[in-house]
Amino acid sequence: MAPFPSAGSSRATDRRLRADRAGRICVEVKLPENSIWREWVFVGEPLTPNALNGGQAGFPEYHNVYIEPGSYEIYRKTGTFPEGTIFFKELQLTLPPAENPDGSRTEPSGRGYFPGAFNGADVTVKDSKRFADTGGWGYFNFNHHEPKAPTAKVKAKSECAFCHIGGAKRDEVWTQFYRILDEVPLPRGGRG
Repeated sequence: MAPFPSAGSSRATDRRLRADRAGRICVEVKLPENSIWREWVFVGEPLTPNALNGGQAGFPEYHNVYIEPGSYEIYRKTGTFPEGTIFFKELQLTLPPAENPDGSRTEPSGRGYFPGAFNGADVTVKDSKRFADTGGWGYFNFNHHEPKAPTAKVKAKSECAFCHIGGAKRDEVWTQFYRILDEVPLPRGGRG
């Protein structure tokens, strides 16, 4: 199985259909070995640290989110995420040790939260036919710890898509948390 395409590539992520042990059709993608996603368009990095969530944040890290450049250009022009859009979310813990009750620390620039160790990754791929039951998007988890898994199977609707379908602002994407995505006008007809 080949890794993700290089930035600017016209083909979508390499996806391989196969049957799992129960005979269900699965989609599997391979993590790129060269961190190519860091050359993509950076859309933002929300942070939900454990210290601000009673020690139980669902995602206690920075979410460094990137979109494949060709898909971003189409989205920017049309207000619609095209088929084959790939989002890469690299998770990154806050820098320890926490010096304050809210988990923050004080550095020369001031008191705040600072990026620490990487902590796994998630990938989202738009394919309306293959992922029709999850709003047209496939969700893949490459571990929420390091090292990142070399491959990942599509997650069940109850694991990722459920929250996206219920709360994401546009086309199952949390555009409300990423200014460069949210400021793109909706396409004619009002649905992106």
